[in-house]
Amino acid sequence: MLFSEIQYKIQNARELDFGTILNQSIELFKKVWLQGLLMLLIALAFAIPIIMIFYVPLVVFSVFDTTNPGSVDAFMPFLALSLVIGYIILMLAILVISFALKAALFRIFAQKDFNTITKEDYLYFLKKPYLRKTIKVSLAYVGIMILATLLCFFPVIYVMVPLNLLVVVYAFNPDLTTSNLIKVSFELGNKKWFITFGLTFVAAFLAEIVGLLMCGIGILATASFVAIPVYFIYKEVVGFDNKEINQIENL
Repeated sequence: MLFSEIQYKIQNARELDFGTILNQSIELFKKVWLQGLLMLLIALAFAIPIIMIFYVPLVVFSVFDTTNPGSVDAFMPFLALSLVIGYIILMLAILVISFALKAALFRIFAQKDFNTITKEDYLYFLKKPYLRKTIKVSLAYVGIMILATLLCFFPVIYVMVPLNLLVVVYAFNPDLTTSNLIKVSFELGNKKWFITFGLTFVAAFLAEIVGLLMCGIGILATASFVAIPVYFIYKEVVGFDNKEINQIENL
């Protein structure tokens, strides 16, 4: 879908019904809770080795310093700088992977919503055609969040809505430029800020309560419910043309 078409649809969006979207989200969750759980497990499978890469050298240096006291003192400034840089790189890597997996999950939501029988590709946005764009959009996501945090508490609350929408906008419009993706996300966020925030808050509350009732570990199964209202807001405001529906069906 063209950037101008998306903007037009956002500007002329009708009012959304809170209860209808919540009910739709509950019905879709019944179909996708397993896929949401798998997405989290895949994210953990990526994150654990990345974290190990950071901690193993640290443990080795600690053991070496214990057996040979003072032997690494000369390397401490270099070690400290390397650890800081390494930590930042690893956290960014985890964020990019999480962003990509969540975007892929939105496409799986659409598959289940349209009742299509296709392959569930969780690594869709980590593959060559979209990997570079995924990294760019993820870094923009981080930059906006850092800027909002530096400005104060209330900007963080405000940008939470557009940033949540950024993932779903990217999921269905990966060919838009990064700047246009951000523009669309903020335009949609401004237009539907209160209902998006309210639905996300209620969905998060329900997911946590149900997860805790399932002995705590159930939160892993219910966590994906938080993202579903955002999908329906995008669907109701922007929607999908026939070409996009065909792409979803042929994933």
